[in-house]
Amino acid sequence: MKGSTPLGPLELQIMDRLWDSDERLSVRQVLDLLPGRRRLAYTTVMTVLDRLHTKGLVSRSRAGRAYFYRSRVTRDAYVAKEVDQVLARTTDRQAALLGFVRGVGEDDLVSLRTLIRDVERERRHPRKG
Repeated sequence: MKGSTPLGPLELQIMDRLWDSDERLSVRQVLDLLPGRRRLAYTTVMTVLDRLHTKGLVSRSRAGRAYFYRSRVTRDAYVAKEVDQVLARTTDRQAALLGFVRGVGEDDLVSLRTLIRDVERERRHPRKG
């Protein structure tokens, strides 16, 4: 991921469509999958996909006259990098983490506890291969 700036709302919507697809998508397909009543221009989606390509988040291949796009990074990898960048900007990681945990709902706390146990188990018993 070349770009270190967070994605804007439209970039995230487009990435969500790519993350949810198992196939390469054309600009038209991405446009048709976007939610909302307000219809975006084809050229707007094309420009955003080009920017995502420049940032290294999507791959692009040509078939005939059309470009097709596919995510180069998983949703999880993108989110992990964003969280890591936020933590890197603070001088007190513990305070940042505490602020995050205090803001999390009870259901997410249960998920966090489970995830922490899973990661600790993986670190004690790494898989070979």
